[in-house]
Amino acid sequence: MPNFLSKILSLGADRELREFEQIAARVNELEPKFQAMSDAELRETTPRLRERYAQGETLDDLLPEAFAAVREASVRTTGLRHFDVQIIGGIALHRGTIAEMKTGEGKTLVSTLAGYLNAIPGKGVHIVTVNDYLARRDSEWMGSIYRFLGMSVGLIQNGMRLNLKKPAYEADVTYGTNSEFGFDYLRDNMVTRPSMRVQRGHHYAIVDEADSILIDEARTPLIISGAGTKSAGTYKDFARAVRGLTPDVDFEMDEAKHTIATTDEGLKKVERALGVDDIYGDVSGQLVNHLQQALKAEYMFHRDQQYVVVDGEVKIVDEFTGRIMEGRRYSEGLHQAIEAKEGVYVREENQTLATITLQNYFLMYDKLSGMTGTAMTEDAEFREVYHVPVQVIPPNKPVVRVDHDDLVYRTVDAKFKAVAEDVAERHAKGQPCLVGTVSIENSERLSRILSKRGIKHNVLNAKYHEREAQIVAQAGREGAVTIATNMAGRGTDILLGGNADELAEEEVLGLDFGIEQDVLRRILAEGDPAKLTVEGLAEIGVEVEPDVLLAVAREHERALAAAKERCEVEKRHVIDAGGLCVIGTERHESRRIDNQLRGRSGRQGDPGETQFYLSLEDDLMRLFGGERMDRISGMMQKYDMPDDMPIQAKLVTKAVESAQRKIEEINFAMRKNVLDYDNVMNTQRQVIYEERNKILDGKDLMARVGEVTYDTVQREVSGYCPEGAKHEDWDVRGLHKWLEELTGRKDVPEVTDDQDEGDVADAVNEYVRRCFDEKAQRIGEAPMHALASQVMLRVIDTRWMSYLQEMDYLKTGIGLRGFGQRDPLVEYKSEAYAAFSELVNTMYEDFLRTILRIEVAVRPNAPSAPADEEPAELRGASYSGPAEVDGDQGPRSAVAPQGAPSGMPPAAPTAKPRTYRKADDPDPYVNVGRNDPCPCGSGKKFKNCHGRNR
Repeated sequence: MPNFLSKILSLGADRELREFEQIAARVNELEPKFQAMSDAELRETTPRLRERYAQGETLDDLLPEAFAAVREASVRTTGLRHFDVQIIGGIALHRGTIAEMKTGEGKTLVSTLAGYLNAIPGKGVHIVTVNDYLARRDSEWMGSIYRFLGMSVGLIQNGMRLNLKKPAYEADVTYGTNSEFGFDYLRDNMVTRPSMRVQRGHHYAIVDEADSILIDEARTPLIISGAGTKSAGTYKDFARAVRGLTPDVDFEMDEAKHTIATTDEGLKKVERALGVDDIYGDVSGQLVNHLQQALKAEYMFHRDQQYVVVDGEVKIVDEFTGRIMEGRRYSEGLHQAIEAKEGVYVREENQTLATITLQNYFLMYDKLSGMTGTAMTEDAEFREVYHVPVQVIPPNKPVVRVDHDDLVYRTVDAKFKAVAEDVAERHAKGQPCLVGTVSIENSERLSRILSKRGIKHNVLNAKYHEREAQIVAQAGREGAVTIATNMAGRGTDILLGGNADELAEEEVLGLDFGIEQDVLRRILAEGDPAKLTVEGLAEIGVEVEPDVLLAVAREHERALAAAKERCEVEKRHVIDAGGLCVIGTERHESRRIDNQLRGRSGRQGDPGETQFYLSLEDDLMRLFGGERMDRISGMMQKYDMPDDMPIQAKLVTKAVESAQRKIEEINFAMRKNVLDYDNVMNTQRQVIYEERNKILDGKDLMARVGEVTYDTVQREVSGYCPEGAKHEDWDVRGLHKWLEELTGRKDVPEVTDDQDEGDVADAVNEYVRRCFDEKAQRIGEAPMHALASQVMLRVIDTRWMSYLQEMDYLKTGIGLRGFGQRDPLVEYKSEAYAAFSELVNTMYEDFLRTILRIEVAVRPNAPSAPADEEPAELRGASYSGPAEVDGDQGPRSAVAPQGAPSGMPPAAPTAKPRTYRKADDPDPYVNVGRNDPCPCGSGKKFKNCHGRNR
């Protein structure tokens, strides 16, 4: 159904393509005009286009000239000229579509066209890549085009300091990874000072490898977490309790749908092992969650497949790339359950502080586009979730690659033996081979087989993206054998005969110029050393002597000439041998990822071959093969076919594609499920973040105190003294206790027999308001304003974090309601709405309680803080409130009053309230000399007293 829908929706794509070709022709007509410009004249294009935009012209009006300027700037800076199909791809990106372009068509260069055009309004363009290495490479390589045209380029990297991120986001074009952009958005909504926000909105995003980021990674939401409760013992107990259970007797598991649950018999065994009467009797639902995660860890997650254990630490393996995901942990206690299973140190649970799905993050952009080699199979999902269609861009040269039918063996052993035979034959005649695997385990297995045969080969180390790119770049050399996970090295071209630039750089890096290796690497990263100057390098922080730079330039020129000659000779040999051969050792769950692997061969009209080797024991065939696969297996057994004899038939291909479609449907449903649940919270998240931003931007909370107080009092009084109830049924004592706890005072108003509910509410409201006014008068107007903002931010954060934790537990167990014929999603929506209403209702009550009980204390000898670090009115003071969250450094404690709400830090001793100087008061220290006595009367010199930090 999704494929049929895609065909219907794509009927207008050819019409659009013809329109794009006409626009590209206009860009070509302008090329001679821009070629005739001097560098200075070409650079003037940007301010001229910005002025025209400001005067009312649209970006569509400016497109031909903008694209012509970028094409010419690219020729002058990188030596690359955009093909006509790349111009068409740039138009597709500008129109807000996913441009499907074959591997080797130069998608990285295409992004500069739409990036430059959409940066003209000055609102910022985000170019999103799959890893930090590609973000850095592209910002340096493509950044030269933008900088030549007078635009600024920023780079976001994992672990960057706050003071470097802000200017990076203020640049016209900013490169970074999807996770860093998303995490920075979440961090921006956790800061307590406006100056700590780094992003400046979401105007336009170009997503490179869009299928990987928007589809594959979208199953996992982005989560910022902090330290939570310690329950290592519980995880270890559950790990022991579920070990040794019998499949189909004690638990039922569906590997295809990733579900597992105990039977009644199994549940009794686990409860006996734990000494628990009823796991499902736990009101909090935590024991149920422990059981679920322990079962998953023991029976569904396997070492060296979903995760690896390195130096006593469990690390996640990305199921799509085979890379180790440093710093990532499974959520909801699954990571701790795996740690307990493996017998390594169980790290404490994390509490969710902020979360968002990639789908909802990217939907915030005013305009979204992307590019990839394979997107058409997911067209329906791109349209349904992101509201962007897929536009197929024709290749620059026809594809002449030969795609052989799959070869199916009966056993895995026979399959790997056949792969090794094939690789050995091709290697002997000089044909390069890229062998794709679906797991680290399979990579190592094949590597051992090839090593026994004496075949030299490279296995990609998933930890280092830089090394990964270098290995893949040379995978087209004569006789090269490279084993890689199916998606490793994406974004790196495989050139037949090898990449001369990479070879030359590698050779130069091996020479000794008397400078640090890192300095030499940075010089080479800037481009041709012969075109660099000592002054230009100094501007980017690279100090080098002129004679050293000259020596580097000479050696680079020599190495590059030799590398080009060598690569050209190898290229002819490789073409004669049949081009790059891509060998797949297993079909992936998604046809799209298989197509990505195939696409590594046959770039830009190069010859090439692809061949997939399968076995009936592969997970895909075993779990999803269905009747067709049973027929194939039966046929092989009927004719007593030997293990090393493969089947190559259309029946096999159809069976495989059918199995892949089933999984694609399941995975789409899983991503949709994640999005459906996050959509419930998305509106709530926007409400909370909007309120936070208003406070950070100076919203006057004092003006709302009356309204907040009235609403809070009305709600509480109606609970203690319900309308229509008799006086003797009122809980007057409870009301008094609540009021004392709210204000921290004992002089609460008495309730008399002649009062009705309205009278009581008015009296309590007047009392609470008087307490607030007295507090404000004692502290001072300006400090009270600042204090109110900081307290409100802390209350919002504390309550929101608590709410997220509640939702985590609710989500874990909500699926069980399906057994009662109730829709879990509807139930989740209902409970989430009720919980959020409670959060909003009680949030302002917490604000009143905190601010009424707070005492501002002098911090002795407090140094002056920069104005952007703490509100000026509060410098040097300790004040109470829920835990503060620092956007970069994680949770940080503040001081809380006695009687603070549960979960808040303990109180600190208070001192006499300090009197603050108002902003418009004269400064008594302005004209004091450094060696004069300090005006404060301490007897010290001014420089040793109040003048110390001035």
